[in-house]
Amino acid sequence: MELTETNRDHSGVHNLAFQNDSDGVDVTNLKGLGDTSQRIKNSQNKKTVHTNQGDEYINIESDLHENKRASVDDEQPHLKGPLEKKYDEVCEFCKKHKTRIRYVIYGILITAYLAVVIAACSLNFQRALPLFVITVLVIFFICWDFLIAKYEDRIAAFFSPGDRYLKKQWFWLKWVLCAAVFITIICWLIFDTTKQGSRQLISFGGLVMYVLLMLIFSKYPTRVAWRPVFSGIGMQFILGLLILRTKVGFDVFNWLGIQIQTFLEYSDTGAKFVFGDKYTDHFFAFKVLPIVVFFSTVMSMLYHVGFMQWLIGKVGWIMHIFMGTTPVESLVAAGNIFVGQTESPLLVRPYLPYITKSELHAVMTAGFSTIAGSVLGAYISFGVSSSHLLTASVMSAPASLAASKLFWPETEKPLVTLRSGIQMAKSESKNLLEAASQGASTSIGLVANITVNVISFLALLSFLDSALSWVGNLFDYPQLNFENICAYIFMPFSFMMGVDWEDSFIVGGLLGYKTFFNEFLAYERLSKLIQNREKGGSMYINGVKQYMTVRSEVIATYALCGFANFGSLGLVIGGMTNIAPSKKKEIADGAFRAMIAGTAACFMTACVAGMLTVPGLEVPCHILLGNASNFTDLPANSTELVECCRHLFSSANHSGEIFPGGNYSLSSWNVCCQILGQPAFHCT
Repeated sequence: MELTETNRDHSGVHNLAFQNDSDGVDVTNLKGLGDTSQRIKNSQNKKTVHTNQGDEYINIESDLHENKRASVDDEQPHLKGPLEKKYDEVCEFCKKHKTRIRYVIYGILITAYLAVVIAACSLNFQRALPLFVITVLVIFFICWDFLIAKYEDRIAAFFSPGDRYLKKQWFWLKWVLCAAVFITIICWLIFDTTKQGSRQLISFGGLVMYVLLMLIFSKYPTRVAWRPVFSGIGMQFILGLLILRTKVGFDVFNWLGIQIQTFLEYSDTGAKFVFGDKYTDHFFAFKVLPIVVFFSTVMSMLYHVGFMQWLIGKVGWIMHIFMGTTPVESLVAAGNIFVGQTESPLLVRPYLPYITKSELHAVMTAGFSTIAGSVLGAYISFGVSSSHLLTASVMSAPASLAASKLFWPETEKPLVTLRSGIQMAKSESKNLLEAASQGASTSIGLVANITVNVISFLALLSFLDSALSWVGNLFDYPQLNFENICAYIFMPFSFMMGVDWEDSFIVGGLLGYKTFFNEFLAYERLSKLIQNREKGGSMYINGVKQYMTVRSEVIATYALCGFANFGSLGLVIGGMTNIAPSKKKEIADGAFRAMIAGTAACFMTACVAGMLTVPGLEVPCHILLGNASNFTDLPANSTELVECCRHLFSSANHSGEIFPGGNYSLSSWNVCCQILGQPAFHCT
């Protein structure tokens, strides 16, 4: 039922690496041959060989007799002392009761840990709340794994009548469910548009547009299985709803983002020791890249202890059950949340030669539509929101499968199923220290790849901008550059994600950087826009917009969160061909389509984020009111705006000043005067 590691022999696809090399060999014959060879050796040893080399005379027969006497002397019974006898008794007792002893040790450690948790909660429960939540989750999953391993057949038998009933009535039930979902979406859009404004409708329209475009250019448009598509989008929406619209979900992911950001800052210690106190003067080389090394080391250690395999297996199992995708697709999509696009296929390497073309396309699409955990830390160090990056990484996993199954539907029968047994690859390191060392060593190639790509792409971009400016100057348009061209190409796509029209040109340029170069350059540019907004100042300088609204920044963060670019295209083709040489032709044929599908998956994730983003959850009132003056479609009865305006006028009454100023601009007061209709004392 779950995707667990197993060594059982299953029917279906068999991996020769998991089979015993001695299968089919007659052990008795081997033993007889060994006895015969031993008798031949003994007969040869009876011969005496004399070798004359000068004054030397070697008698091999006498040496053999001496060695035999020495071995006989060694076989004499050795009298053990009382201490040695006691030691042997203790060893024998431990061997006999090793299982009970192990349980006793585990019981003592668990009891001590629970005592620490109880003590911490009794002293300050608010401070110990994260530890308490983690402990409850660990206990739940341990009990879950125990029950599934021991009573899986009974649980399946208990739910089998309901499963049979659903299959029998599924023909009319699916239409009832579709009608209920459709009515729910319409009602939700009506109420949400009334409360939040019409921009959510644009994001919804963009999601529909991308689905239709994927269907039109699908490999087999008439053979699309809609369950993975709709369930993938549904999983995106549910995850986004829990994280972006509920305070608990937002606080949890915001807390996780802060903890990850704090954890990654420990890499500064190593960077400071190696590069000196002024290492931040070279921010990218000595601040960002050490984070990649540190995160790669930690991921290798988690992979060694088996935590990553366990976590990926659980997430993959959920997607397999909910979306109906095959185990290989689900595991790779889940793995791409945490590791890179060339590392996640290694989890299912033995099964890659047996997967279908659609499954291979899904494996590559999952790599293009997500980012690796190692570079996630680098983007956080740029100043991009850690909570939104985490949310985008999680939401893009089901989106990748939905886009893949829409762009290349399954037309073959998958060979690798749960019944044929899925076993994820294990770590090759022998201990935790070796795993840490291997993780750090593995990051050398990644760091070098990032460095040379950034150097070469920035140099190439500078040359292109100079050449395009020269060409534009011939037509009295010296502002022509690569970013402007990309902005015009991608501006319609960014606007349909829900980006404000004034910001769609900037986001289009970011999408161009990401697609034609890499997401590193795009996030670096986005971080500068975020810093300009936080510093304040004029929004336009010489007609050029200096920063965007928070909503546009959030949508851009989701749209850029993926490896779908031409640089990664060659990396995927080379890496996947090395892993599965027998699929070389299929990989080359489907890689470009997978990159397009990965790009569409990122855009779909951005559309869902645009539908669900609520600025009031994270934006201070002075920024929210400042943004409210830049667009006209925000409803006057917005709960967040009304609350901010009441707080503004309340603070003015308490301070006794007519215009308190501070972070609030005159346009903010004008917005609040229009919404609340306050007396002229505050509004004149």
